[in-house]
Amino acid sequence: MAYVFPLSIYTCAKCQISHNLKKNISVCITKPISNHLALLLSPASLLPLFSASSVFSPKQSISFCLSSSTHHSLRMAVKTIELLKGSASIEEIIEVLTTVASDLGDDVVDDLSTLQVIPLKGAMTNEVFQVNWPTKNGDDLRKVLVRLYGDGVEIFFDREEEIRTFECVSEHGQGPRLLGRFTCGRVEEFIHARTLLAADLRDPDISALIASKMREFHNLHMPGAKKVQIWERMRKWLGEAKSLCSPKDATFFGLENLDEEINSLEKKLSEGYQEIGFCHNDLQYGNIMMDEETRSLTIIDYEYASYNPIAYDLANHFCEMVADYHSDTPHVLDYSKYPGLEERQRFIRIYLSSQGKKPNNAKVIQLVNAAEKYTLANHLFWGLWGLISSYVNKIDFDYKEYARQRFQQYWLRKPTLLDTQSIQL
Repeated sequence: MAYVFPLSIYTCAKCQISHNLKKNISVCITKPISNHLALLLSPASLLPLFSASSVFSPKQSISFCLSSSTHHSLRMAVKTIELLKGSASIEEIIEVLTTVASDLGDDVVDDLSTLQVIPLKGAMTNEVFQVNWPTKNGDDLRKVLVRLYGDGVEIFFDREEEIRTFECVSEHGQGPRLLGRFTCGRVEEFIHARTLLAADLRDPDISALIASKMREFHNLHMPGAKKVQIWERMRKWLGEAKSLCSPKDATFFGLENLDEEINSLEKKLSEGYQEIGFCHNDLQYGNIMMDEETRSLTIIDYEYASYNPIAYDLANHFCEMVADYHSDTPHVLDYSKYPGLEERQRFIRIYLSSQGKKPNNAKVIQLVNAAEKYTLANHLFWGLWGLISSYVNKIDFDYKEYARQRFQQYWLRKPTLLDTQSIQL
């Protein structure tokens, strides 16, 4: 098939692949890309197409032919990489992946058709992919994780602050390494472990590991003021929800009354002593990975992490036990699965014992009660998140119905929890 190019960007009418040709380097991709990246066709493979004395000027046109096999390779390469993102930053993603490959000691990826791009399910803020390519010796596959930031997520957290948290947690040996960044996402070390499933949270042995790991995470020394962040963040989200929502939704979800609810809840839950720790704030099963051989856990995804009462993070984890984000209806929450008192007591006793000091019953009672009351703050927090996400996020998830269920639980549980006396063991 013949292609005729002035030296700029052209699209093949047959395969809709755009081409950027500069001297003996050709790059085939859906958008223009840096000239030094010969990702699909190397300079050496192009030399036979031109005479040794070929010199091109910007206004010249040249013609050459690609074999059917090469043409097919180009089509497959573009199809593969388009799994990542059909956006203006696709060439930036390729460039970063190429740099990462080189940094890891692999040859520069010179044939995108060798890339394997595997979408990973269960993410609700970002889109996440496993990307594989052959290592330098060709015997093994190199694996990295590519995270594409979701639409509108800048409403929920500061991305630069989240990156700093990611790097700092990694320095503490608690998570994957950051390998590369691009405008709409990043490349992370691939953790060779399995992501937990919903049922794993109810396994007593795995639950005990999670409790100990949470305590370890809460004790991390992170930069920034060691003060509660949940209330300020919730008020900010409420303001965003009011500006985004239709009048119908604002009325249905009672947004006008939530300022008062947040103020009242903060006052009641902040009474007395509270232990503040560095909290994950989103410890659902999909953010926990386990090495099957060593049984060690890794906590991942720190977008919402900040200093908060440890009772709030425990409450969040208990609330996440009602969800299964890999089901046919991932937005549906089954509150019949909420952990009973005995299960919560066991978890918190292990949590408090994980550093070698056996807690007394009074300490366990205090934290069980505090965590249960903080489920109210958790319902408001994720209810607002779901409502905002229904307007800004395009991921296939019924955010509005999720929000409705969280707000419903808030109003159902509030009278009982705020009037309840201390639980006795």
